[in-house]
Amino acid sequence: MFRTSFGLITVAHILMCLVQLGFPSFLNNKSDEKTIFQSEFWQNYYGERYLHFPESKRLEAKEDARNMFHFGYDNYMKYAFPQDELNPIACCGRGPDLMNPLNLNINDVLGNFSLTLIDSLDTIAIMGNSSEFKHAVEVVLNQVSFDLDSTVQVFETNIRVLGSLLSAHLIISDPLQPFGDMRPHDYNGELLSLAHDLAVRLLPAFENTKSGIPYPRVNLRHGLPNSTITHTATAGAGSLLLEFGTLSRLIGDPTFENVARRAMHELWMRKNSDTGLLGVAIDVVTGEWMGKQSGVGAGLDSYLEYLLKAYILFGEKRDLDVFDEALQSIKEHLRRGRKHCNSGSGDPPIYVNVDLSNGMMINTWVDSLQAFLPGLLVLNGDIEEAICCHALYYAIWKRYEALPERYNWRLKAPDVRFYPLRPEFIESTYLLYRATKNPFYLNVGREILDSLERHAKTECGYASLHNVLDKTQEDRMESFFLSETCKYLYLLFDFENPLHKASGMLSVFTTEGHLLPVNLKKPWESDFDFCYAGTTGNKTTSKSKRQCEFIPMERRF
Repeated sequence: MFRTSFGLITVAHILMCLVQLGFPSFLNNKSDEKTIFQSEFWQNYYGERYLHFPESKRLEAKEDARNMFHFGYDNYMKYAFPQDELNPIACCGRGPDLMNPLNLNINDVLGNFSLTLIDSLDTIAIMGNSSEFKHAVEVVLNQVSFDLDSTVQVFETNIRVLGSLLSAHLIISDPLQPFGDMRPHDYNGELLSLAHDLAVRLLPAFENTKSGIPYPRVNLRHGLPNSTITHTATAGAGSLLLEFGTLSRLIGDPTFENVARRAMHELWMRKNSDTGLLGVAIDVVTGEWMGKQSGVGAGLDSYLEYLLKAYILFGEKRDLDVFDEALQSIKEHLRRGRKHCNSGSGDPPIYVNVDLSNGMMINTWVDSLQAFLPGLLVLNGDIEEAICCHALYYAIWKRYEALPERYNWRLKAPDVRFYPLRPEFIESTYLLYRATKNPFYLNVGREILDSLERHAKTECGYASLHNVLDKTQEDRMESFFLSETCKYLYLLFDFENPLHKASGMLSVFTTEGHLLPVNLKKPWESDFDFCYAGTTGNKTTSKSKRQCEFIPMERRF
């Protein structure tokens, strides 16, 4: 009974968003909303369509999601490996743009290290494909090296490569082997060693920056590039802690966790004193914000995500305290619409982009990365708010069968029409289903699967949509399509997965969808005292406190 009434509320608010966006056409009279919701047509049509999802249909969708992953992955291995990505239209591989080093859209991500293979490792394991997982690990160990003259973005390399290597290592090392026997013969921690080597090559980004905020790019062989760009996204600098912290705890070296924590701390200390908001980009040398915009999408998304997930993963309350304060400022200054999600009058809630100094709205678009927010709200226990936020992005998806990179909610049209098969909306759909068990979200997932098959599938993969209006394609399949988009679609329908069992793994997905177990301990804490310099929860012993107070902030890390 609870699920049924909850489902009717959910569909009602989805329908309200569809009406406000002018979809479907027979619901274009906003004054008729109340009548529509109470009508026999609505009860029958939307009740039947969204409040049921037969078991046979679920099993079919699960296999369709598995097949989608393997079609992309198998064709990558056939046509593109050992290059970083698959060009799914030309059926060939793609690596860095060596002719144009300033092509950051490509070169920030692609480093000549077989990116798509590495990024896919734990998806293969989660789907239970033991033989392919072992083979993929063997290929990585035999062919991948990070001793490369490649200049890459620290953030992208961290979340896509380091995170995946750590996740795969932990899956192999798990004594319970929940996904089946994933242990390659004679494995001796080689993936962890490879991850450690990569992280050491990323550390020069933290050198020569008094602010503690890392430079955005490093050369994997030579360190910090000459004349490097000094401005970086807040999310890029502040979304390293899950991976760096996990590595530190696995190898017993606090260096990596400390530099990542300091970066998050330094960004937080620069929040606006009046609003408590952070900017979307910052200069690592001056510590000054680049521009005035604050929001919850591109530039800030995973910084917020990692505050909460760091608390879940490591259990340190200061991370939760900062997240709570940040979310309170966001709700106070960015949230528009009615006060309560499921009651009252007015528009459904929307989080807008504002001037960080005063909270005044500065534009009228949302971007596709903001679709992560409903999932984050689920993890924070704010289910009602998550439902309403998700409704907005579902309404946009219903109109275009994709999410444009930017959607202007005032003009009701895309500002940027590109869709690179991003996973954020799908991740939120998955998390909302796990939280509510409402079959509405299974129906949404089925629609997403069908849309991707209809518009993105090519002869040898899945292509980004160049234009969500005419569905023209662009010849690129980013690695996150396999590491996240397919993974979350599969997990949405895989009720039997070990991750979903009450006695199953306690874990967190990184912002790239890589699985990390919670509560890894700090081996170094038994060896020496450590001074925390966070905003709350300073941790020192009486013996070390006096010495800590004399250590400059940057050296405490």
